[in-house]
Amino acid sequence: MCRYLLLFLMLSFAASAQNPDSLEMHSRDSIRYTNLKARMSKTKFSRAVYRLLFRDVYNQGKVTEVKEIETNPFTPYEGMVIRKIYVRQLNILGESVYDTTRKGNQLERFLSKSVHTNTREGIIRKSFLLFSEGDDIQAHVLKDTERLLRANRMFVDARIIVIPRKDVTWMADIMVLIQDSWSLNFSGSFSSFKKFRLGLENINVRGTTHSQRTAIKWDSTFQFRAIYTVPYIGKTFITAQASFIFERDLKEQSVRMYRRFITTETKYAGALELGHYNTRQYKREVETTDSLRLLRTDYKYYDVWIGRSFKFPFPDSKLAQNSRIVTAFRHNKYNYDERPEVAPNLNKNYWNRTATLISLGFSNRNYKRDVLIYGFGRTEDVPVGSLFALTIGRESTEFGARGYGGIQFATGKYLPHNLGYMYTLANLGTYSKNGTAQQGVISAEINYISNLIPFRYSFFRQFVNIRFAKGINRDPLDYLNISGDQGIRGINNDRLIGTKKLTIGTETVFFSDKSLLGFRIAYFVFADIGLVNGVPHLWKSPLYQGYGLGLRLRNENLAFNTLQLRFGYYLNIPELSSPTRFATSGNVPLRLRDFDISAPAIAPFQ
Repeated sequence: MCRYLLLFLMLSFAASAQNPDSLEMHSRDSIRYTNLKARMSKTKFSRAVYRLLFRDVYNQGKVTEVKEIETNPFTPYEGMVIRKIYVRQLNILGESVYDTTRKGNQLERFLSKSVHTNTREGIIRKSFLLFSEGDDIQAHVLKDTERLLRANRMFVDARIIVIPRKDVTWMADIMVLIQDSWSLNFSGSFSSFKKFRLGLENINVRGTTHSQRTAIKWDSTFQFRAIYTVPYIGKTFITAQASFIFERDLKEQSVRMYRRFITTETKYAGALELGHYNTRQYKREVETTDSLRLLRTDYKYYDVWIGRSFKFPFPDSKLAQNSRIVTAFRHNKYNYDERPEVAPNLNKNYWNRTATLISLGFSNRNYKRDVLIYGFGRTEDVPVGSLFALTIGRESTEFGARGYGGIQFATGKYLPHNLGYMYTLANLGTYSKNGTAQQGVISAEINYISNLIPFRYSFFRQFVNIRFAKGINRDPLDYLNISGDQGIRGINNDRLIGTKKLTIGTETVFFSDKSLLGFRIAYFVFADIGLVNGVPHLWKSPLYQGYGLGLRLRNENLAFNTLQLRFGYYLNIPELSSPTRFATSGNVPLRLRDFDISAPAIAPFQ
């Protein structure tokens, strides 16, 4: 065993001395690891050690496979009749949809079979497959089914394989490969018996695909939350969720049922939501940031919407296959029992109100497969397309009625010459009363993601995010904050507020080819700068800055959030006790924004 570890160290040292300028080096590295794998495959123990240390997850073949993104792989089988559908469920550990011959070690097989309950095959057939035995093969339906399976948290990855019949050339069998995620996720913290937190989440209760999240907290008072979700009810693709939260700063009882435009073929979508919220939060006013106010709210609401999609009116156009015209209607009502002081020109967000909105939109949607964007080896479906939506409506309030109008535009595509992926979003919306704009917003966002760039024996990506927002006649308690996820990551500061903001964030992520106990590693460096103001001129605001580095650990087969270790250095941040900050956190994996049109909505001020 020692000589295997010594050999690994020698290979690592030799690798670090090589020139990393070409993919040829990556190929030689793959040969080295192949040789190492062969030498460590002579005994059961050494094979188990190899599988523990290495996962073969970033090999060149896998990246090449998912880069075949322009061509729908099911197109050659268009029109064939589906004779039989087979569902094969891979073990959650040790196996892969990229290599069905890969087998886990005895421990992995034991955990997969004995501790985890796989999703029931009947539920997969009934609630997740968009096709049935006897149907004609439609390439876009098979591709959409793959994407929908991967979009659910209970699955790590999914792949559909068409197997043509040799005896009947116009028929084919379908093999659906599915790999579940580990369903249980424990969380918690303990300071003392008077201050602790425990949480349990099961994202696939007994293989039913239902998810249940329960947490308790004690911090001078008992706090509790429970959320139960049914992803799809039968073949309707309707999701149902019930929430009961009893915490110090949030009390919620709500039920929600909704159906998205899950594919371009979906004709109807909608939602129904009922709830009762009681919240407590501290806020500052933009013009007097030294004063901190405790705001208590208690309100009941209902919200309902329904939408209908129509095929593109020009069937011969290149856009016809993936484009839809969508109309939608929305009605909601909010009634407050407790709130801050309100007046005709004060705290409009807390008015008792009833609103009706309608929208007309255009949506063009397609998807390309990729890896190593926000995931750590799973297949990721990158939305490619565009969206345009016009929303108008009327809101009746205790201080009279007012109108609303808004426009949204978004587009995302892979740039030519392998320059990467770019997503842009623009929003313009405002209420109006007596010809005067109220609570308006102008916002724009640009996201850039580079292609995978080979570096030594793995890859890295460059991420850039630019966000701008400007409020129009907003209330004093209605403002932007550029700390945390809204700008300067790693801090939470309630003084970085204003009615206009501009933030620029960059991040370089290196995806290591190493793994630790099945957890894959990504190293990152980041830089965030931001401007925000409570005075008329944005450019006179101080330049707030944050710089840092860190690493992320994730096992895609587990339901755990990504573990992140981060060190940051911050400049110009008010009331920060030290310019440096070290933090650990569990981050939820991000997903790229889609181009499906949903409920008519008010342009967000964020």
